[in-house]
Amino acid sequence: MQTGTIQVLELDQLSADARARLMRRAEQDIRDLLPLAQDVIDRVRTHGDTGVVEYARRFDAKDFEASMLRATPDEFRRARAALEPAVIEAIEQAHDNILRFHAEQMPEPMWFMEVQPGIMAGEKVTPVTSAGLYVPRGKGAFPSVMLMLATPAKVAPRIVVGTPPTPEGHADAASLVAAEVCGVDEVYVVGGMQAIAALAYGTETIPRVDKIIGPGSSYVSAAKRLLYGTVDVGLPAGPSEAIILTDEHADARLAALDLLVEAEHGPESAALLVTHSREVVQTALEVLPGYIAELPEWRRAFVQNVLSNYGGIVLTRSLDESIQFVNDYAPEHLEVLTQEPFITLQRIRNAGEILLGPMTPIPTANYCLGLNAILPTGGFARSFSSVSVWDFLKRSGVGYLSPEGYGRLQGITATLADYEGFPAHAMAIRRRNEILGL
Repeated sequence: MQTGTIQVLELDQLSADARARLMRRAEQDIRDLLPLAQDVIDRVRTHGDTGVVEYARRFDAKDFEASMLRATPDEFRRARAALEPAVIEAIEQAHDNILRFHAEQMPEPMWFMEVQPGIMAGEKVTPVTSAGLYVPRGKGAFPSVMLMLATPAKVAPRIVVGTPPTPEGHADAASLVAAEVCGVDEVYVVGGMQAIAALAYGTETIPRVDKIIGPGSSYVSAAKRLLYGTVDVGLPAGPSEAIILTDEHADARLAALDLLVEAEHGPESAALLVTHSREVVQTALEVLPGYIAELPEWRRAFVQNVLSNYGGIVLTRSLDESIQFVNDYAPEHLEVLTQEPFITLQRIRNAGEILLGPMTPIPTANYCLGLNAILPTGGFARSFSSVSVWDFLKRSGVGYLSPEGYGRLQGITATLADYEGFPAHAMAIRRRNEILGL
């Protein structure tokens, strides 16, 4: 049913089609955009900077020129001068927390173990050579995304940022300051599908990278999908989404307040309040219109669209059913407002991040708690994790056999090679024995 602009769905009354649509979020929009994404990719791949500039003029800044593609040192200086000191201080303090958290993720650069006497196996950890970070701008400025991407990416030797231009053709000032705070100075003023294509193939100005990480609109997600296999496009990070999970003990006013957080990101977002309590639903419906009315008109329009389309309230029959729905949905952000959130935590299997209790709202994690807020969307939290230093590292297996160790393995190796029908494998063992006089 609909209550004003807020969709209320009783889970056990949903048809299979309605439930599937709820689970898909904005996925159908991505499919519709694939032909356009292919056109953009082909144009950028064949025409380089010219193709990028054409789309920049079409989608972002009508007077954009190729000379504006890379942010200059002077632009970095002007960006810092343009920001209020309080904003710069907030960026620096947030960076400090994010850096502390990600420093703890760093693994040993190499480890070995003795599998058996003379048989050594281990791993060597090395960074990707070049990482492309996509920092969106469309509905607003996102220096927080720059912090979340560039902080862990600093393990890579080369970091390249793509971020959309303002209507005047410049990078967002706060994002430039955040990049500078993270120690990143290679920022290209390019957004959308053309940015992903440029980073994947390279142009005269923009370098090709080994991996692209960063959230974006359905347009960006469509381009990433088509470029999978050409470049590592990282975790699926599309339009924002959140579930606020409550039981009957939750303060519905807080639940309603936090429901708006991801909903205000844009019309493609998904934001759900999931509860078995009709009292929570009723109170939320009473306070939501007032909260929404306090928002600026353009954000209010986003919220109203989300809560009547990909979001709203899901009423279940029990906390068990609510938790099962959460695990099926696998949200990007999950806020747990239950009487015993740490007990509820033990039953959550699928979520990009899990925030516990009424004092840990989503905005704190989005900005400065320390956790990385670049998270899998579209249900991919079932198999993907949040961005971390591991997104910019790779592991190489390392092995060593002493003569004793080789002696333990040669017979097993030749037997299995014979069984699987690989004679060169078996010959590499048997002839080695002859050559080495074993």
